[in-house]
Amino acid sequence: MHEVRIGVLGPVSASVDGRPVALGGIRQRAVLAVLVAARGRLVPQDVLINDAWDGQSDPTTATLHSYIAGLRKVLEPGRATGGSARVLVREGLGYALRLKPDQVDAERFTELAAQGERLVRSGDPEAAAAVLGEALGLWRGPAYHEFAEYAFAVPEAARLHGLRLSAQEDLFTAELARGRHTAVIGDLEKHTAEQPLSERGWELLALALYRSGRQGDALSALRTARRVLAEELGVDPGPSLRRLEVALLEQDSSAAPPVTGPVQPVDLEPASPARRGRRLPLALTGLVGRDEERARIGALLRENRLVTLTGAGGIGKTRLALEVAHARDDEDGPWLVELADLETPDPELLVADIADVLGFRDATTAERLAQVLGARSTLLLLDNCEHVLSAAASTVAHLLSHCPGLRILATSREPLSVAGEVVYEVGPLPPGAARELFFARAAAAVPGWVPDTHEIATGEAICQELDGLPLAIELAAAQCRMLAVDQIAQALDDPFAVLVGGPETGPARHRALQTTVEWSHRLLNQPERELFYRLSVFAGGFDLDAATAVGGRPVLSDLTALVRKSLLATVAGSRPRRYRMLQTLKDFARRKADPAVLTAAQASHRSWVLGRAEAAEQLLYGKHARAGMEQTTRDLPEIRAAFTSALLARDSEYALRLAGALHRYWYRWGHIAEGLGWLKAALDICPEGAPGPRARALMGMGALSYLLGDFATAAQASAEAARHAREADDLRSEAGALAYRALFEGLLGKPGSEKIAEGAVVLARASQEPWLESETLMVLGMLLRMTGPSDRAREILTRSRELARACGHRFVQASSAWLLMKSDIDEGRPAEALAAGVTALRVIEEEGDVTGWLAIAHATAAALTLTGHREAGAMLLGVVEEQGSRIGYSPVLMDPVDGPGHARLVRDALSTEDFVRCHEAGRKMSPADMNEYMYRSVTSLGAGADREAGAEADVRPRP
Repeated sequence: MHEVRIGVLGPVSASVDGRPVALGGIRQRAVLAVLVAARGRLVPQDVLINDAWDGQSDPTTATLHSYIAGLRKVLEPGRATGGSARVLVREGLGYALRLKPDQVDAERFTELAAQGERLVRSGDPEAAAAVLGEALGLWRGPAYHEFAEYAFAVPEAARLHGLRLSAQEDLFTAELARGRHTAVIGDLEKHTAEQPLSERGWELLALALYRSGRQGDALSALRTARRVLAEELGVDPGPSLRRLEVALLEQDSSAAPPVTGPVQPVDLEPASPARRGRRLPLALTGLVGRDEERARIGALLRENRLVTLTGAGGIGKTRLALEVAHARDDEDGPWLVELADLETPDPELLVADIADVLGFRDATTAERLAQVLGARSTLLLLDNCEHVLSAAASTVAHLLSHCPGLRILATSREPLSVAGEVVYEVGPLPPGAARELFFARAAAAVPGWVPDTHEIATGEAICQELDGLPLAIELAAAQCRMLAVDQIAQALDDPFAVLVGGPETGPARHRALQTTVEWSHRLLNQPERELFYRLSVFAGGFDLDAATAVGGRPVLSDLTALVRKSLLATVAGSRPRRYRMLQTLKDFARRKADPAVLTAAQASHRSWVLGRAEAAEQLLYGKHARAGMEQTTRDLPEIRAAFTSALLARDSEYALRLAGALHRYWYRWGHIAEGLGWLKAALDICPEGAPGPRARALMGMGALSYLLGDFATAAQASAEAARHAREADDLRSEAGALAYRALFEGLLGKPGSEKIAEGAVVLARASQEPWLESETLMVLGMLLRMTGPSDRAREILTRSRELARACGHRFVQASSAWLLMKSDIDEGRPAEALAAGVTALRVIEEEGDVTGWLAIAHATAAALTLTGHREAGAMLLGVVEEQGSRIGYSPVLMDPVDGPGHARLVRDALSTEDFVRCHEAGRKMSPADMNEYMYRSVTSLGAGADREAGAEADVRPRP
């Protein structure tokens, strides 16, 4: 595997195996920079486009894909065709960089800077200087140099600049500890000139001057610092600078050069040794799956004085906070203050709890506690603030504003909303960590047990069902002592009955899942509770508009409260912002809700889903078809929930309308079995429903049956659809149903199908829908072609393709091109057929059409073979058969006229051994990989493809 390194501490650059590589133009480098700034997180495709172009233009996804392909080419040279990308990977609808931290200079710098800080604090200045020197040597200029003004780079560049400043000052500290005070004066003078607001820089300069025998210059430096801070910020120097000034005036020994060890802070009023200490419980089990988060929170706490961990009950906030606190080496603390048992939200009682932990018995108010703490460098861990939120917020605000050395790490299901607070939302465990936690706790419950493959898979399913919630996973694993893993999985139909029995040594609220959720539920007011119940009907994520539709009223204020109280989570990076509710919380809400409230919410949810589905369907007949299909794909969880609730409510007309709106999506995306299942269920509960919705559902039944090669069912359903459409005076549906009835009857060999199709064309023209006319012309041309070579068939298909191109109906544009290329094959023009196939595949891939791509690719395999690309033809056939088998679709069954002959042609062109080899290679490739491979194989025919596609041709490798 190649060694890839990427640099952003200066101009964006990369090297592979130690050799610099060209990253292309500014936009391609911007794509890489956005992915680096994400620090390993997945970047959704739309976010990547928005950030890399920074609003300067409106690029297509195809443009992004071409840049991704270019980056993969230079970052993974020699990657096998069809092999999975390992550096720049695609996951779902987004991309991520999969690199180790030391392969990115920014991450390497961050790690070295933290290591150097630890070495300074631990008293090893020699090692600290070496590490920090290496860290600072990684910088080649401003971070993300050419993208400094881009919105995505600003926060990351600011973070790195802050770390660079701290690392530089840590290096100066180490040099002073090594006795090199005279050598660093010049660098410190330059540093304070460039960073005049850094009090630590002025302190180090004054200390270096004083230790070099220049007491007057040292005091002058401190006066300059005082003046700059007053002029620029209107503030006096902090306590550290003031104490140093006194120490220099009095020639205090604390400012003298140390014999060994690091620079000691000047502390004129050291706290009582009896008050120095730690009060943290030791964990009885290992922390699983939180190493990166622990490091991230630790870094936040080093840079900020108040960090609050939020998240749902049972998510693991307290445990994570304890681990972060244990990893620190604070001068005073950390001190754990447990607030869960504080029953009254009285600030004085809260202050008394803190004072009691610290040993200050006489500190009964926040003012007095602040006076006692003074400038001590103390870390407090305030656990479970949510039920005393107002008291906690006011106390924390007062202490932080009066105690400069105080840091607070808090846990709460709701942020404190104090100025300067940094909120870190603790999320569920990722699948791998969740599985590890389940089996680690299960092994403790059943010593010696070794799970088999089936039990491991079931355990993974349990973790997924429990949304990666650590408390729920631990409670489920504890049941392994009494129940088999299969039994636990089955019992999760009633999760609150089985998720009990937490350890007696733990908090009472963590001994059963229901108790934990009830704790959060009690914090809600009545409007928030009702919205919480209503939002539980969503199957997946939702945005503000969806929440408003289901809530039945303006909900922004209550929705914000549910997010703040960790009963809803926001989906990072989503635009518009999306929200999700953990399954355990949905189960709880549905139990608590009045049945009438749930019934009303489900009805509102169904109405919202139908509106979305019908709006998306309208996009499928024009240039925005891809957007319509992607929207429907995102909405699938809600669509399935709406179908289920409609069938349970016996809302037959709704089920028919929703099925009718989705049938084109099911057809093109390849959801054949699911679509037929919903269609049959909808038709069964409504044997004599309204003719309009019934006609559209029957059209879907015909289309999906056609994909399976069941032409008899398809013809019958289409004939019934045409009859119902005529009864409903739905001209558009009647024209479409008649056209496909003609096609399916033609495939069955029934006479007169061409006349029926001609009638459909007439109706389509009367409807004044160009897309429909292009589609009915396509069907007529297909029927004419089935009778043999025909000039009329070619003329009609050419007209269909041009009309579809003009109105943006790319499905028909590609389908008519597919029929024309098959005619070219029949008439001995394979080169023209291949050029048309390459272009049609490009068009249909951009649409996101699965079944269309497979049908066209099947014919293209024959064209490849006839033009001498026999191995590529066999590989393409392998791709088609593998991808088709996944959705239950075969172009050979759907296209009995040409499909079997094309498959036989490809097979017969190679020896059995060679065909099997190539066919198997194809089965391991994705359609996108095959498109790229095929393009390279037929580059010489690119001009033909351009002529075929006209102005739209841009046949380039696809990522």
